[in-house]
Amino acid sequence: MLITTLKSKLHRVKVTEAQLYYEGSITIDEELLKIAHILPHEKVQIVNVNNGARLETYTIPGEWGSRTICLNGPAARMNEVGDEIIIITYAQMTEEEALLYHPKVIMVNEKNNPMT
Repeated sequence: MLITTLKSKLHRVKVTEAQLYYEGSITIDEELLKIAHILPHEKVQIVNVNNGARLETYTIPGEWGSRTICLNGPAARMNEVGDEIIIITYAQMTEEEALLYHPKVIMVNEKNNPMT
């Protein structure tokens, strides 16, 4: 049997842009994607710390080092520039795999720079 468990997350990044008239998704600085082990076009869950909104979408790589977090399409209505969000990925694993797996959790500062 497989269970769904936390794979990785970007914790409390700030939304830097919201583009309502885009086909959808979330654009994330490609460097942040790499650090958090999130793939381009991977399904993510977005949790808005400011208003409690939750949604699912997929990632699009943004400019390396830009610290861009841009909600596109309908998601732009649920997240405003300046809101803090948590970007979460999940993976399906056996119970044995899940007990050995260590999720990648990236904390950031107020400018979306990863904290070491």
